Amino acid sequence: MSLTKPNRSPATFTRNRVEPAPGSGICVTCLDGCPGPCEIGRSALRGREILYPQPYSKVTAGAEKDYPVDFSHFNIQGTCVGAVGVPADSDHATFPAVDISTEVGARDQIKMKVPYFTGALGSTDIARIHWESMAIAAAISGTLVVVGENVCGMDPQSEIKNGRVVRSPELERRVKIFQQWYDGYGGVVVQYNVEDGRLGVPEYAVESLGVQIIEPKWGQGAKDIGGEVKLPSLERAQQLKSRGYIVLPDPDDPVVQEAFKQGDFKEFERHSRLGMVDEEGFHKEVERLRKVGAKHISLKTGAYRPADLARAVRYASDAKIDLLTVDGAGGGTGMSPWRMMNEWGIPTVYLESLLHQFLTRLSRMGAFVPSCAMAGGLSLEDHIFKAIALGAPYIKAICLGRASMTAAMVGNTVGEMIKKGKVPADLAKYGTDVEHIFVLAAKLREKYGKDFERIPTGAIGMLTYFDRLNAGLQQLMAGARKFALKYISRSDLCALTREAAEISGITYVMDSDHEEVSRILFGGEKARGKVMSLNMEAFIRSKAHLNR
Repeated sequence: MSLTKPNRSPATFTRNRVEPAPGSGICVTCLDGCPGPCEIGRSALRGREILYPQPYSKVTAGAEKDYPVDFSHFNIQGTCVGAVGVPADSDHATFPAVDISTEVGARDQIKMKVPYFTGALGSTDIARIHWESMAIAAAISGTLVVVGENVCGMDPQSEIKNGRVVRSPELERRVKIFQQWYDGYGGVVVQYNVEDGRLGVPEYAVESLGVQIIEPKWGQGAKDIGGEVKLPSLERAQQLKSRGYIVLPDPDDPVVQEAFKQGDFKEFERHSRLGMVDEEGFHKEVERLRKVGAKHISLKTGAYRPADLARAVRYASDAKIDLLTVDGAGGGTGMSPWRMMNEWGIPTVYLESLLHQFLTRLSRMGAFVPSCAMAGGLSLEDHIFKAIALGAPYIKAICLGRASMTAAMVGNTVGEMIKKGKVPADLAKYGTDVEHIFVLAAKLREKYGKDFERIPTGAIGMLTYFDRLNAGLQQLMAGARKFALKYISRSDLCALTREAAEISGITYVMDSDHEEVSRILFGGEKARGKVMSLNMEAFIRSKAHLNR
């Protein structure tokens, strides 16, 4: 059975004329005379444009490959006995009493009110457009918001002198929005890649903007190449080439310029370079960032092979960084090659299982174990619980990339509908203004007074989504009788398939609680012998029955 759907996808606006062959994805009868609605057909017309999810700057995309094992292959274990973290009393052990706050850090801790934070919002249009909403929501929620790569380099108004950025109005805007709403929890993280490093973005962010958390980026789950965006004008393409980016086709080539002016193609592509990781260089860079004034260092790595995950774990341990975020294949992005998103990298469950193995080995050696976060296709409270449990006790937070942006986008869209008086019927049943449609709006107005008017509906949407996650996570934790995140353990999960158990090390559902069951039913060491005896008798009887 094929796990993927080659040659057709809503992401690329492509489809088959008739049923496809499972392997190739080509129609079982490819008809001469067909205009080619499939990916091959559209590629014959538009070439590399069809590499990417469409329409650019209007969507986020997540892989549609159906991996053999994902979080649905695990269930959360509940119990009717006791409580961990509060008195085992029905009047105290209620789900609103569950503490979902967390903290990350090596020396000084970054305190967070909730155990999830945004993905990196980089230089794509969709990230720029929704930054305000997501940064305000993150600050009010008391969590992290991440400025992604290439923001300064892509800022048309950036001032660059001697190859170094001295001012970026866009990065300044992003940082200040968060700082205006910051109340002591969470923080704004500035991520950087090869080009950002050459432009001096970390130094500018720390020294000029007061950023305290800097994140070198090794990679992400959606792709194993550098960041990409589309450029709609020749002038923009030439500007970014002059700033050190790879721009395709070459905007300085007269033939390319003429073809663009004639409308033969409508967009250039800007690509970032591949980073080159080595141990000595990493430690020197971390030390340099600390000397620059960065209070906290985090590292973002992607769905690379196991040896690279081991490098990330060991280097993060030796450098005593504050947070290691590991992003599994299958997650989302603003722009990545579509087939790459589906066909490269280690999926989230597999990657987190390896991460747990590696961190456990470090811990047994007595080495420093960094705070870790998982990312990669996670969106709801059960995903959050399972991801924390699968990597327990090392996973302190979850990165919600596409999910948090989806909430902000919907909030902004509905806010515009309200302004225009065009609220659709399925929403109008709640009302036609912000306070009635957004269930959390009245509470926010009460808390912030006149400042409520400064909160975009996108932020209200993300805050309301987070509030749902808070309640849902508290309910799941209360059912497991774990009243703080630090009490969640791997034993709070069971694997529903033998394959999931083998990959993760989580006990198969039919084997879980085996010893405790024996003690309850039969009591003590004597019981185990009795259980084995009973099992042997049952086996002999079944063999005798089969032999009749």
